[in-house]
Amino acid sequence: MGDPAEKQAKPSFFKGLQSEFKKITWPDRQSALKQSAAVVGVTIVLGLIIAILDYVVKYGVNFLTSL
Repeated sequence: MGDPAEKQAKPSFFKGLQSEFKKITWPDRQSALKQSAAVVGVTIVLGLIIAILDYVVKYGVNFLTSL
């Protein structure tokens, strides 16, 4: 449990983590806004499609059960 190798591994882990964070390239503000708008738009469209399909299936099940 008290392995000295574990205590030595933590600083190298954080150094590796820090070097990986330096490699990250963040999108600029305009690109992030465009991508966010695209995600919101696709979410709304898919939500509408799912709602329409739900209504159609509900109508079909009600029709079949009323026979």
